[in-house]
Amino acid sequence: MSEWTLRILDTPGDLAAVEELQRLVWPGSETEVVPVHMLIAVVHNGGLVIGAFGAGDTGQMLGFVYGFPGLYFTPDGPRPMHCSHQLGVHPDYRNSGLGFALKRAQWQMVRHQGLDRVTWTYDPLLSRNAHLNIAKLGAVCNTYQQDVYGDLRDGLNKGLPTDRFVVDWWVNTKRVERRLSIKARRRLDLAHFLAAGAEIINPTKAGEDGWPKPVSAVIPEPAVRGEGIGDQGEDALLLVEIPADFLALKTADPELALDWRLHSRALFDPLFEQGYLVTDFVHLPGTHPRSFYVLSHGESTF
Repeated sequence: MSEWTLRILDTPGDLAAVEELQRLVWPGSETEVVPVHMLIAVVHNGGLVIGAFGAGDTGQMLGFVYGFPGLYFTPDGPRPMHCSHQLGVHPDYRNSGLGFALKRAQWQMVRHQGLDRVTWTYDPLLSRNAHLNIAKLGAVCNTYQQDVYGDLRDGLNKGLPTDRFVVDWWVNTKRVERRLSIKARRRLDLAHFLAAGAEIINPTKAGEDGWPKPVSAVIPEPAVRGEGIGDQGEDALLLVEIPADFLALKTADPELALDWRLHSRALFDPLFEQGYLVTDFVHLPGTHPRSFYVLSHGESTF
């Protein structure tokens, strides 16, 4: 039996529980909480709020995801999409698979609405979020935005520019369907990418305190695009390293956290301008964990 049940939320009582859970997930600033009246406006106008509740009599809210309709612009005019604004999971249920379950439910409902694109932002230095968004869900990214939200005052964001990846989740593609199917695709690890000729362009060096330090990186020229991992040009795949636990690093050394923010900004902006696309993410657990984004050139999204 599942540890939780999922359902679409549209009542003031359920949405008040969403408001309250935000205070636990993003503590420290009441001004950053999306209030009940705004959530009600969202669900009454084409938006979607999905909640996860614990099994048993208590029915405690364990997580939620919410978003609303939006537009993106093409040469042929505006097209509809779904803007996924928040995914929140109770601290006791992180790493339980609940975030994936909520996003999978969102994927099903958005497709029922006839939409093919979902977009959202996240901090590119958070490896847990990168693992979910890129590796597990199959979103891709070629947009880096600097200080998107200005100064946020909650405990997770306070003190740093709010740089964000803007990801695209093309919900009807085979790529996404394979990631969300019961028989998920075989996970590729670092050895697979290194064997295919991928280059780590910013390998980190640990300081005396044990925290990884950003190092200067030479951004290569764009390589020839191939069809898949085995037949791309030698330098068509790039690996960009980020801290495996950025939040712990930020708590221990705020100045180093800012160095990492500026380092990633200086890397991803020109890489995206050259046509590179984030298509995967690799995390190596262990005593000295490491995390890497995988970038390919052009439209290759194996």
